[in-house]
Amino acid sequence: MRILWLILGMVSFAIGVIGIFLPLLPTVPLMLLAAFFFGKSSERLHQWLITHPRFGPSIQDWQERRAISKRAKIAASISIAAAFAISVVIGLKPMLLAIQAATLIAVSIFIWTRPNS
Repeated sequence: MRILWLILGMVSFAIGVIGIFLPLLPTVPLMLLAAFFFGKSSERLHQWLITHPRFGPSIQDWQERRAISKRAKIAASISIAAAFAISVVIGLKPMLLAIQAATLIAVSIFIWTRPNS
């Protein structure tokens, strides 16, 4: 089972790194997922990730206080707005837009109701 956790951690980490360059792919949630998987499979990789200078602070904020930095909240909100704008521009059906809007509003509420780090 540890090998499965390790593979899932590596995949989550890799997709998270890609998310640094693709604005609609969420990096921090994928790094949180990678930290979870590494915690189940490799203490060394888990420690490396949570002490990483770029990813570590966000992971530690979430693990210790369930907090999200204001900067991350703003970036997430911009990404959410961009994703919805793209959906409107490409002409998704109104029913799909309504479902997407409801989902994105729920995600936004979740993000903005978390404490600031």
